[in-house]
Amino acid sequence: MHCPFCGAEDTKVIDSRLAGEGTMVRRRRECLTCSERYTTFETAELVMPRVVKNDGRREPFDEEKLRSGIWRALEKRPVDTEEVESSVSHILKRIRATGEREIHSMKLGEWVMLALRDLDQVAYVRFASVYRSFQDVNAFEEEIERLRQEPSPEEKKQQHSLLPDEE
Repeated sequence: MHCPFCGAEDTKVIDSRLAGEGTMVRRRRECLTCSERYTTFETAELVMPRVVKNDGRREPFDEEKLRSGIWRALEKRPVDTEEVESSVSHILKRIRATGEREIHSMKLGEWVMLALRDLDQVAYVRFASVYRSFQDVNAFEEEIERLRQEPSPEEKKQQHSLLPDEE
């Protein structure tokens, strides 16, 4: 690591700590030439898989597209930004955990629906209606009936899970 003050190559690490929920390392460094101290952040450079669309096209994964789709479904709904960011982070971890070079958009859409179902049921139905191309009111009714069979997001938050997250 070159010193940002004098450009010297010799620096030493004084302190290292985890930062950003364990996704990066924060290091305090000291230049052995000019004795200035500075902080660096180290993160893993992970390549996200390409998304395979239903028509066979492949495109780079776009985190902002994922986030905006979730926010569009949650428009005018009482959901905290932190909860949304946590859901996006969880989806990103699932994508990376596959270890695949490509992921089908259908799988990605299902993960988004699971996240929305836990965040807000109205947003879930909104997203599902577009994602699953509901053709009539009966499709909405069937989806809403499925939701009625499950605990609400508020009830789920009060329960303690005994099992790991579902895939």
